Amino acid sequence: MEQLSTVIFDLDGTLANTLPLCIRAFRASVEPLANRVFSDSEIIATFGPSEEGTIMALAPDHYEQGVERYLRYYEEFHTMCPTVFEGIPALLDMLKRQHVALALVTGKGPISTRISLEYFGLNSYFDVIETGSPAGPVKVRGIKRVLEALEIKDKETVIYVGDAPSDISASREAGVPVIAAAWADTTDAEALKAMNPDGIFYSVGDFSAWVERKLAG
Repeated sequence: MEQLSTVIFDLDGTLANTLPLCIRAFRASVEPLANRVFSDSEIIATFGPSEEGTIMALAPDHYEQGVERYLRYYEEFHTMCPTVFEGIPALLDMLKRQHVALALVTGKGPISTRISLEYFGLNSYFDVIETGSPAGPVKVRGIKRVLEALEIKDKETVIYVGDAPSDISASREAGVPVIAAAWADTTDAEALKAMNPDGIFYSVGDFSAWVERKLAG
């Protein structure tokens, strides 16, 4: 891996521990409409598409109402995830000072992404933001769009940072080195290790130290 020019971040489970928030908002919005209880695993199994895709999978007969309720509850419940992971603001500030381009490629829809970025005060950090699609996973396309928007010529100067095996797969398909973020308690670190990412870190601090060494070298 060469000198860093660009770092692309995932959001849920990478910048902040938002997965429990997502699950609570899905449950509050969908269960009354579907008139049944959903387990965490049932909800998580629908992930890949944006939240609109999850609503379509769990309550297809109440799609518009389900999406409206989800976004309302997601914002209302955001106090259960009050901050990003410790060390993330300092990491982003350091990358900015070093003139490293920052991008966000997330499976979240545009509205929930905006809600979280505004809540966390992160809007000003990212040069490019690519969000998800109700139709299915689009992270490969999102990463490629970032490369085009930033006019990246050498993909080896870019890293994608994500917390899921699908992030590793998407990064490889897009031809970008990938760092596994294993610092959330919702992350399956063993599943990440099994996919042999270009690096795996169990704390934001350790990842930040690695980045600092890369930039100094």
